[in-house]
Amino acid sequence: MGNDGGTRKESLWEAQVRRSPGHSEWYIQRFEQMRAEGADLHGEARLIDAMAARGSRILDAGCGPGRVGGELARRGHTVVGVDVDPVLVAAAAKDHPDCTWLEGDLSELDLPASGIAEPFDLIVCAGNVMAFLAPGTAPEVLARFAAHLVPGGRAVVGFGAGRGYEFGQFFADAQAAGLAVDLRLATWDLRPLEADSDFLVAVLARR
Repeated sequence: MGNDGGTRKESLWEAQVRRSPGHSEWYIQRFEQMRAEGADLHGEARLIDAMAARGSRILDAGCGPGRVGGELARRGHTVVGVDVDPVLVAAAAKDHPDCTWLEGDLSELDLPASGIAEPFDLIVCAGNVMAFLAPGTAPEVLARFAAHLVPGGRAVVGFGAGRGYEFGQFFADAQAAGLAVDLRLATWDLRPLEADSDFLVAVLARR
């Protein structure tokens, strides 16, 4: 899992980091400051935890510095996190050593090749990760999510409107990847998706 000789497309996140050196460190510091100020940073983890049987295997796809996956591990789940940004992966490993954190592009996700053969009960993809992928790779990412789930396993994906990936296209791509759309929500606290919602939280199930 990783760069295959330079043919991999640069993600929009990587392009942003290339244009703005220090962006990854700023992102880490931003959440550290929010935590210090007492902000609630665990809304996504609470939802995933409520969906998961105790001791579930959970993949944090686009894990960043481990905010969501680390909290899920604290709640007793086995967590593997993957992110394309080595700075964020290093921060996750430092702060949450009880998880497995790997550097890799989600469009090339192949955890069995990294020695992690067992599929996952749940995948969480929060923090606008889908909007930071390399253009055109979202269908492949969703297909790889489906391939890493147990039969009947679920993926929960959250991202905002107006970021270049229309919700309708996302639903079509998910279904083409073999993921049924179980729930269409507007928030991580389960408010329903409306026509004018500016955020999507989709619960997808492997058929």
